[in-house]
Amino acid sequence: MSYMLTHLNNGWQVDQAILAEEDRAVIIRFGHDWDPTCMRMDETLYKIATKVKNFAVIYVVDISKVPDFNKMYELYDPCTVMFFFRNKHIMVDLGTGNNNKINWAMSDGQEFIDIIETVYRGFPSTQGPRSGRFAQGLFHQVQVLICTFFPSTTHPNSFITLSKITPRNS
Repeated sequence: MSYMLTHLNNGWQVDQAILAEEDRAVIIRFGHDWDPTCMRMDETLYKIATKVKNFAVIYVVDISKVPDFNKMYELYDPCTVMFFFRNKHIMVDLGTGNNNKINWAMSDGQEFIDIIETVYRGFPSTQGPRSGRFAQGLFHQVQVLICTFFPSTTHPNSFITLSKITPRNS
């Protein structure tokens, strides 16, 4: 299904995709189009793309064609999904110990939509539960802690809810 998603073919395109989007989350799947894990994740991303188009845009990047970010984002897993907003990397804690990215394939589209919505609602000035002084640009990094139960077939004890937004000190 990766052929149905927008590919970013060089580092400049990746940078521009992250920089240019002002109002929606940028979701980038880093990996290989031929990898079975990426294929499963791409299928899920394709299924949800139209449902999340108002608050997220989805791209795929082949890490062998665009190796520019492999060290920077520690892209050592076969499939990695990362979130960005207004040129900031958004950290998401799903209880796996790695709060920088999702590094497994999610087959439940609604589960992934729930994660995207939770992350999106944590952004300043996006009609989410938090706004005010954060909306004035005082934050640099959003940390989202996931902690309210929702059923998951892939991770039976997974939790999702926005618990905390902390600004990073400059």
